[in-house]
Formats: sequence, C-alpha cells, structure tokens
Amino acid sequence: MISQNTIQQILSRIDIIEIVGSFVKLKKRGTNYLGLCPFHNEKSPSFTVSPAKEIYKCFGCGKSGNSISFLMELEKYSYVEALRWLAQKYNVEIEETESSPEQKLHQQAAESLYAINNFAQKFFSDVLLNTEEGQDIGLSYLKHRGFKEDIIKRFQLGFNYDSRDGFAKAALSAQYNLELLQKSGLVAVRDEKPVDNYRGRIIFPVHNQSGKVVGFGARIIKSNDKAPKYINTPENEIYIKSKILYGSYFARQAIDKADECLLVEGYTDVVSLHQAGVENVVASGGTSLTPDQLRLVKKYTNNLTIIYDGDNAGIKAALRGLDLALEESLNVKLVLIPDKEDPDSYVNKVGADAFKQFIADNKKDFVLFQLEIALKDAVNDSTKKAAIVNQVAETISKINKAEDFTRQQDYIKQCAEILKIEESGLNALVNKFIREKITKEENRNNRAANVVEIPETAVTAIEEDTLSLLNKDEQQERAMVRSLLEFGLKQWDDDQKVADYVFDEVKNNDLEELIDNKELIRVLQTYKAWYDAGIEPTSKNFLYHEDSAMSSLVVSIMDFAYEISPNWSTFYEGKIFTREDLYKQEVFSTLNYLKLRKIKRLMDENQRDLEKTHTAEEQLVLLQTHQHLKQVEMDLTRQIGAVIFR
Repeated sequence: MISQNTIQQILSRIDIIEIVGSFVKLKKRGTNYLGLCPFHNEKSPSFTVSPAKEIYKCFGCGKSGNSISFLMELEKYSYVEALRWLAQKYNVEIEETESSPEQKLHQQAAESLYAINNFAQKFFSDVLLNTEEGQDIGLSYLKHRGFKEDIIKRFQLGFNYDSRDGFAKAALSAQYNLELLQKSGLVAVRDEKPVDNYRGRIIFPVHNQSGKVVGFGARIIKSNDKAPKYINTPENEIYIKSKILYGSYFARQAIDKADECLLVEGYTDVVSLHQAGVENVVASGGTSLTPDQLRLVKKYTNNLTIIYDGDNAGIKAALRGLDLALEESLNVKLVLIPDKEDPDSYVNKVGADAFKQFIADNKKDFVLFQLEIALKDAVNDSTKKAAIVNQVAETISKINKAEDFTRQQDYIKQCAEILKIEESGLNALVNKFIREKITKEENRNNRAANVVEIPETAVTAIEEDTLSLLNKDEQQERAMVRSLLEFGLKQWDDDQKVADYVFDEVKNNDLEELIDNKELIRVLQTYKAWYDAGIEPTSKNFLYHEDSAMSSLVVSIMDFAYEISPNWSTFYEGKIFTREDLYKQEVFSTLNYLKLRKIKRLMDENQRDLEKTHTAEEQLVLLQTHQHLKQVEMDLTRQIGAVIFR
C-alpha cells in the first residue's frame, strides 16, 4: 500500500486546473474555469472547474468530483493507479507501507517483471523498425496485412530475430535476472542455455489499464504446421489472462464516449479496427469470457456487442460466457461476420464506413439468438425442445437484479412467443430457477435461519409535506458539516477554533440525535478522529479520501454556490459580505437549527406521553419536562433570531 506520507505529498502538489487542463481545454470565467465536458458530447460548455474548492462539475450530465476521481472516471484508473499517475507527474517518490515478507516478494517480482517487459517491448519495436531483418520480414508482413506505421507505433508492435538467443543475450547483458526472464515467458532454458521463446515472430504487447506492458502475444509468420500460431505469456504476478482484455488501454475513452464496447477474438482484429477508426473495440484472446473481463467492460459501459466469425466455432465461442454477461447486467448483442471472414479481413475488404454500417444493421439480441440456434438443432424433437425451454428459462433467471425486472419480463414474453408456450408457464419456470439459486446461496452461507422477512403491508405512505420537511432537514445537516469542513480551523475566539466550539457543543448531544444521515455522521467522526490526533483536517482531506463514497459525499456538499461578479463594485459601493466574513454566524445558526430540531422532537415525544394515562406524580414530571423543553426552545429561537409559531 502507498504510505499516508506519500499520499499527503501528492495531495499537497495537486493542481486541479493543471490536471483537468491536460484533457480539457479550459477558459477562465470569473473565479472558475469552463470547458466542454469530456464525459458526454456537448456543443456549449457546461463543465465547470473550481480551483478554490478543487472540484469539477458538469451542469449538463451531472458528473462531479476532484482531481483523483476525474482520472478514475476518464482514464478508468483505480484509486491507487490514479495516485501513482499523479506521483509520476509531480515526481513524488512512492513510499510503501510495511508489508508482509510474502507481499514484499510479490511486489518486487511484479516491479521486476514490469521492467523486463518494458525493456522487451522497446527491444522488439527497435528490431522491427530499425533492423534489416525486422524491416524485410516483420514490417513487410505487417504492411502486407494493411497495417500502417502510425498504428504499428501506437500499439508498440514488434518483431524478434529468428536467431536462437538474440533477445536473451541482450536482456542478460542489461543485468536482468534469468529466473524472472523465464517467468516472463520471454526466455527458456534448453540444454542449460538461455534461448528466446519468440523467435521470428510478430510481437503484440499486452497493456494493463494504466498502459504498462504486462505480457505479449507472439504470432508466427512462417507457415509451419507444427508450431502454434500464437505463443502467449504464461500467468505470473502481473499477467492474469482472465483479467485482461487486449486493447482496453487504447479503447477505454472511445468505449466511454460511444457507450458501447465491441468485443472481437484476436489481436489483429483490434489493431485493424482501430486503424479504420473503430476504436471502441477490445479482444478476449479467443477464450470464453470471464467474470473479471465482463466487470472490466462494465467499468466503461453496460452495452456489449460481440463480433465473431460466422462459422460454427465462432458461434460457439460467442455463446460461451452469455450467462455471466447477463448476471453482470450487461446488454449483450451479437454480430456474425459473413463469408468466412473475420473482423480484420472484413474491414479491409469493405472499408470502415461499410463495416460500421454492417455492425449497426446486423446486431442480434444474444438471448433470442441463442434460442434461434437451439431451435434449429431441435427441429421437431419434443425432448430437445423441452431441454431448450429449461435452458432458456435458466438463462433468463440470470437477469435477476431488481433494476432489470422489466427486461427479464420482456424476454419471458418474447421467448414464450417464439417457443409457442404459455407465458405464465415460462415465468413460473424462470422463478423456479431463481428460487433454487437463492436456496443454494443461503445454504452455502448458512444464512437461511437468520433471514427476517418484511411483510409487504409494512409500507408507510409519505406525504409531500413530510418529504419537503425531510429534504429541508437534510440540507441543514449538510450545511453544518460544510461549515465545519470550510471553517473548522478558523478561530472561534481567543481560546479555541471553530472545530473546538462545534465538538464542545455536541459532546453532550449524541451525534445520532442531532443528525439523521449516517454518512454525514461518519464524516464528522472522521474529522474529529483526525483533529484529536493532531491532524488539521480540511475539505481537501475528504475530497481525496480513499473511501470513494465519503469523497463523493463531500464533493456534493462542497458543490458550486453562486459567486459575486468581479464587476459588482463598478455598480455598487460598500463592502459585500461573503461566507468567509460571516462564518461564525453560519456555524452558530446551522448548529442551533439542529439543536432546535432535537428539542422539537423531544417535545413531540413528551406530548405523546402526556396523552397517555399516568399517575398524578408522573403527570407532573411530564408537565415540568414540557416547560423545561419549551424554555430551551425559546432560548434557542432567540439566539438564532427566529420566531416559532405553535
């Protein structure tokens, strides 16, 4: 893990205008900056960045966040990957927290493998572009396949000599460890001598989400029936095939903008389509889809279109992983390339525009296509048809998330019509599979005995006035937290800061009694823990918190308010008071509002008790309690300058 000291160094150097400005053209507008939103297509700029608050917000699509969440959203980095990107940008040396011996060994091996792969990629690219053998064999082959030099350089394609140990000698001369070279799959040891694994092959580097080379695919050029067409990197600390989609690093932004991911089988399919201008495309490497690969797609979009060869093998490959895709709530379509072509050859044959049009015109719904293929095999065999009904019902049962209910019901209706069976019967069968799955999960987790069912009748209608009141209370809670985040380190009086005053005031009032929103309570508790530990918390500490939920909440609390025009003084004289000038009044009033709300709740509770039957002594205590609470209410009301009408 990255140490807190390193994180603080990174955060202290972040300039949101510099970070966002690397991706978006920004123009100054008042105290903020404005540009075209990178997250959706727009002609008029609505993407606003505040350098003072260190947050951005698009008033078109609603996306908002800080520098780190901007990188995570745009570049699809994890929190740690975004921190490493920033550390590299600002030349901050990353310090890792104490790890176990096993973790240290794993990390050291991973870093060494990254270094070896980086060296290998440069070596293979240099051989391809700058040596006679590479140009005559490798480059001429790629150009014959229609690849242009700019796309070759973009994907960092390479070539290795056909000699026994050209790369091995170079790597060992550069002091790379032989054992790790073997683990990387680049070098093997035969007859006690290191030899190259990828001799005379075109090399396709495989990149992870941050652009680092994690492995290679090496394609044979010469016709040799005995040798495999591709040799791929064996699994190691950084290369886990089930978690990788080839080309995702280059496609991530295009997928995000198109809101669709095209999935093909091979490396050359991806490179060819990118060259043709179809950039929202990745490859599975010819294997069936895994849950990790599907979750990687889901980071960018919910829409997956699989493009495979139209032969039987292509169809079978496409159908594998269907149920997993449905469980991930992906909308899956299928396009089969005609005439025994693959995406690479077909786009070169018909051109980019015709290829795009073909994809748009020939998308088939995955579930319905699966049913269509199965029915062709069944013909008039009633036994096979019964098996198909079960298969389809089980497939549809995978669509069992609440938000996908309408989609599930639509599939049931369409499939019942195609199968010519009763919709209610298919619906019952789907529900049977869902129940069986739930039962298995409950048994597996030993949770069956602890389930508490809530009756459907236990639903209370909420009137509009109540909703309005709840919303008002929520805004007051957020206002109190915001005032603490912004002004907590300012002086309250000669002896204490605002944070001291706030926590002194609430120390005798349980936070849960003052604030309903549990997430806001968590922010306050985190603030107090830091403050008590001698750390001076600011909104920045929360904006860049590794807990994305807390960070997002604080971003929404610190949202853009109206700003005073710099031309105001041209038309009006005198000082215009800002929140900075009036921070004590803001802290005081927001805190007292919550206290007043608590008193009103206690009064209501006490009133309900008064309406019940009590002894004379109990009745007297309740009346005295009411008078005391009423006096406290009046005092608070006077303090905040409000009038309460009962």
